[in-house]
Amino acid sequence: MSIKTLLKSVRPSVGKNNEASRERWLEKTLRALPNRSRILDAGAGTQLYRIFCGHLDYVSQDFGQYDGQGDAAGLQTQTFDYGTLDIVSDITAIPEPDASFDAIMCIEVLEHLPQPDRAIKEFSRLLKSKGHLILTAPFCSLTHFSPYHFSTGFNKYWYETHLTAQGFNIIKMAPNGNFFEFIAQEIDRIESISKRYSQKKPGLLERLSIFVILRMLQRFSMADNGSSELLCFGYHILARKK
Repeated sequence: MSIKTLLKSVRPSVGKNNEASRERWLEKTLRALPNRSRILDAGAGTQLYRIFCGHLDYVSQDFGQYDGQGDAAGLQTQTFDYGTLDIVSDITAIPEPDASFDAIMCIEVLEHLPQPDRAIKEFSRLLKSKGHLILTAPFCSLTHFSPYHFSTGFNKYWYETHLTAQGFNIIKMAPNGNFFEFIAQEIDRIESISKRYSQKKPGLLERLSIFVILRMLQRFSMADNGSSELLCFGYHILARKK
C-alpha cells in the first residue's frame, strides 16, 4: 500500500459531512410536512430531493439553462440532467397563482441568483398563510456553476433581514458545521485544485503535514464552542409565512 493510499484510508472525518448533514436535516424536515402538502422545489436542478417527497404533491421549478460546462471557470459538474421539470421559468417570476403552495424548498440555490432577495419575495407570494419555507445556502463557497454564481454565501443576518421583511417568522436556523470543519473541507481540496491551477501536487512530506493538520482540526472541532458564528458550511432554515 502506498503512503498516499494509507493516508487516505486513515483520514479523519472532519470536513467530510457538509452534504450528508444537509441531506439528513432536509429529509427529516420534509418528512414532517403533512401528507399531500403541495411543495415547490424552487431551483430544483436535477431534482435530487424528490426522493424525500413521496408523501407530498411535488412540483419542480428551474430556469433550466445550466449545461454542466458553464463558462468553464471554477468548479463545474461536466454533465447536468434536469430530468422533466414541471415549471421552467425565472425563479423570481414563477407562473403560479398567489398562495398556491403549502411549502417551498430552495436548497443551495440562492448563491446562483443575481437578486436572491427577489426570490424570497416571490416565495412569500406563492406560499399560503402559515406555509413553510425550507432554505439552505452556503455561508462561503468557491466559484461553481459559473457564470451562474453571483454570491459566495449568506450569513444568518441576511436571512433575518430578508425573511422578516417578506413576512416570515424563522422557526429554526441552525449552522451546518463550524470553522474547523469548513477549513478541513477546503484543505481536502488542495490536491485537486493544485493540479488545475498550479500544475503541481503535494509531496510526501506535504501530504503528511496535511494529515497532521486534519487531525488537529478534528480535535478542535470535537471541542468546538460556537465557531460557526465565524464560519460554517451554511445554515439550515425553516421559516413560516405569517
